[in-house]
Amino acid sequence: MEQVGYEMEGGNLDAVFSALADPTRRAILTRLAAGEAPVNELAKPFEMSQPAVSKHLKVLERAGLITRGVERQSRPARLNAAPMKEAIAWLEEFQRFWSSNFDQLDALLEELKNVER
Repeated sequence: MEQVGYEMEGGNLDAVFSALADPTRRAILTRLAAGEAPVNELAKPFEMSQPAVSKHLKVLERAGLITRGVERQSRPARLNAAPMKEAIAWLEEFQRFWSSNFDQLDALLEELKNVER
C-alpha cells in the first residue's frame, strides 16, 4: 500500500506542523507577517521569558518558517512562508475529499426533500 504524503520529496511537513501546533509560535508568525522583529520585541506580548521565546524561535527556524539575520548584537527574525505552501498543498488534498463528501450529502438531502413533498 502506497503511503501518499508520508515521504514527500524535500518535505519538512512534520517539523512545520509541529511548529504550527503551538499557539505562541503561531502568534509569533502572525507578528512576523507584519515585518521582521528582534526577540525582545517578539517576547513583549507573552508572559514568558525572552529565553523561552528564543526556544520557540529555534523551533520555527528548524521548521524553516523563519530566518534569523545578524545585525550587531541582534538577530532579527523574518517570516519565511514557503514551507507553509507545502503544508497547504497537503491539506488541500483533504479539502477535495470533504468537498466531494459534502456534495454527496447535499444530493442526499435534496433527494430526501423531494421524497417528503
